[in-house]
Amino acid sequence: MSRIASKNTKPEIVVRSALHGAGFRFRLHRKDLPGKPDIGLPKYKTVIFIHGCFWHAHKGCKRSNLPKSNLAYWKGKLAKNVQRDRKHKKKLQELGFNIYVIWECQTKKMGPVINKFKRQMLKDA
Repeated sequence: MSRIASKNTKPEIVVRSALHGAGFRFRLHRKDLPGKPDIGLPKYKTVIFIHGCFWHAHKGCKRSNLPKSNLAYWKGKLAKNVQRDRKHKKKLQELGFNIYVIWECQTKKMGPVINKFKRQMLKDA
């Protein structure tokens, strides 16, 4: 698992490119915030997590199937990831941040995701 990239993954790059093209400016991997969000938009007090469907157990997604071997290990591992995500989201909400999660499977068609995000940012501003 040490070879699994945690930063600058393909889904992250796709999202960052789409956000930048839409005119948003952001900071990457904010170490000063709980969970080290993948993208931070200080102007909007918003953070974005780009979650891999498998690693964060995206319910109902075909990419989040459990491996057939060592099932007990993987169930525990992925359950801890989901629990940790919840904890970080709760802390960020307490700090007053808006939190968005973009799933790996959503990065295939970024147009609708970015349009929805833009509408929400304009509404909150």
